[in-house]
Amino acid sequence: MINKFKIGDKKSYTIVVKSEDSARFPSGEVHPVYSTFALARDAEWCCRLFVLEMKEDHEEGIGTKVSVEHQSPALIGQEIAIEATLTELRGNNIICDYTAKVGERIVAVGTQGQKIVPKDKLKQRFESLK
Repeated sequence: MINKFKIGDKKSYTIVVKSEDSARFPSGEVHPVYSTFALARDAEWCCRLFVLEMKEDHEEGIGTKVSVEHQSPALIGQEIAIEATLTELRGNNIICDYTAKVGERIVAVGTQGQKIVPKDKLKQRFESLK
């Protein structure tokens, strides 16, 4: 693992909300807005941008936690700007706080965690679960 970041460093990711990002379950669409689970996916991606620059070729990142605190809805077609702030580096654990906004309006805040591990160890772990 290459640690080239410090606490407080930031990464950002922008996405336009699509219809497939809406709150939808097997029973159908609930609301035509950015769903909690789509937001969690995109927040994890934003935080993973740190991991992509930290992991070495023989390593991979794996998510360890995610929280989403919705504060306002985002509609289909609106642009979401997610900013992740590195808040903790402990060994191979990377923790970020993030904020998702439409313009200046906060859509959600939360925390996301990832761990960098050797690919072969990860593969062994997955194989042991079969």
